[in-house]
Amino acid sequence: MSDNTFAPGPKERTVRKPDGTVIPVPEGWTFLLPGDAALTRRAKLSEHWLLVEKKGRKVFSRGIWTAANLDAIRAELEVERSTEGFAKKKAAGAQRREKVQSAYVEDFRGAILAFLNFHPAHAEWAERLATAVTKHATPVGSGTVARTKRIPIEQRAEAAVIAWMRHQTTGYDNMIIPREKDKRREVRRMLAQRSQQLLQRYRRGETGGKDCPLAKALVSELPIA
Repeated sequence: MSDNTFAPGPKERTVRKPDGTVIPVPEGWTFLLPGDAALTRRAKLSEHWLLVEKKGRKVFSRGIWTAANLDAIRAELEVERSTEGFAKKKAAGAQRREKVQSAYVEDFRGAILAFLNFHPAHAEWAERLATAVTKHATPVGSGTVARTKRIPIEQRAEAAVIAWMRHQTTGYDNMIIPREKDKRREVRRMLAQRSQQLLQRYRRGETGGKDCPLAKALVSELPIA
């Protein structure tokens, strides 16, 4: 953590330093929840503390404590946001983001199809699976592996397919997994191997049969017209 990053404290208006020391929030400071990026940016121009909370390997922002006058900043933003220029800028930004999102969805679906590489006899199943996984994984804010930029899109596509199959073609969601270290990861690895084996059958052109879990899942999610 940086010098101005803290964890929530045990009491109101307290924070916990990385070494565990609990300190009070300075008098007159105000807490600002995440959500309004413009407000947060301006509040950070004043002296401030970042509040984060770690859960497992993930770190979540809980907001900031700031010495800024939030009421004054909100008033300034309200005036700015009421202008015609701001409305046009916001609309242009939305169109730009939508264009970027549409392009990414198309690229991601293409990466899924490349990963699947089904036999021509199963081309329709590949299209249906790519559609189902893309629909689930690509929405902005979904928090899925498809939204990360830490790994190449090819790896994202593979991980998204395996994750979708884990939930749709196995009994993972109803499994009672012992609360032992790495047990859940072990189960996921085993199920991933089964999913990869099933995908290999489609790549070889073998029929999945009426009891194929992948075919059942796809028909359930995307009924054949």
